[in-house]
Amino acid sequence: MFVLSICICTYKRPALLRRLLQAILTQSLRDVAVEVVVVDNDHEQSAATVLHEMQAIFGNRLKALNLANSNISLARNAAIAAASSAWIVMIDDDEVPVTDWLAQLLKVQASEQADVVFAPVLPEYAVSTPQWIREGGYFDRRRLPTGTRIDHRDARSGNVLIRRSLLQSLTEARQDGLGPFDPAFGTTGGEDSMLFRRLDHMGAIMVWCDEAPADEYIPGERATAKWLLQRSYRTGQLFMRTELAMQTGMKKLSTALILSSRAGLQFILALLFALLLLPFKALRSFSWLRVAASQLGKLSYFWGKASHAYGNANQEAKN
Repeated sequence: MFVLSICICTYKRPALLRRLLQAILTQSLRDVAVEVVVVDNDHEQSAATVLHEMQAIFGNRLKALNLANSNISLARNAAIAAASSAWIVMIDDDEVPVTDWLAQLLKVQASEQADVVFAPVLPEYAVSTPQWIREGGYFDRRRLPTGTRIDHRDARSGNVLIRRSLLQSLTEARQDGLGPFDPAFGTTGGEDSMLFRRLDHMGAIMVWCDEAPADEYIPGERATAKWLLQRSYRTGQLFMRTELAMQTGMKKLSTALILSSRAGLQFILALLFALLLLPFKALRSFSWLRVAASQLGKLSYFWGKASHAYGNANQEAKN
């Protein structure tokens, strides 16, 4: 029988975790056994009650771990290490998939002989979300036809099926042996970008499955101009950090010069467009302001400290 391991990392979202686990119970599968590994990354073990409740339903198909060190890379590595199957499914604790989610992922993997299968993550807005946020599409991600080959630019660790042997290869290539996700990116984010960049380098076959979407809950505190600008700044910073981490020697220096020069020019142009459009098209102006924030984030790599998305008060932020 085919076996799947679903790996979930959670932090202070017990209600959303319960919703996800209940959705996993409703999956329509034939001749497929499912185990679920949940790593509670909260030292206060805020998921304990939900995990105890759900363990009564899942039985030994649910493995619950606690990792007090708030580092998303270590949490992901712990979940993968505890998984027992040859195929890993990663999904975030604030996501909930459609009923045939796993069946669709497996169908595409088989038809495309893929090493990695990605599926859409769609925004599910809180009732309080302003209309301009909904209309702006700031939480929308690109969707592609099923079977499309993709690279790290469309890759992320939420809603993905991946061959375990690839993750093991990445672990063996690391000197510390801590797992496929780099702990150096465990509080800043970017750990998934680094992982899929490395899989790209290995020549992994990564494809898209558009029929296996998951909804991601967007809380009201994220649906603000301030949060969106901060995220753009941080993702720009992470782009520069992960891009340069893949380079060495003179190649790294030349790449840094090219990317920083481009970011400087784009920052000036984007800020100019934002100011010019502000009196006439506020939403379009804000989009350019986000571009400017992203370019500033790229430049900040050279003079500022890395922004932290995980751990302590920043733990609720996501990539």
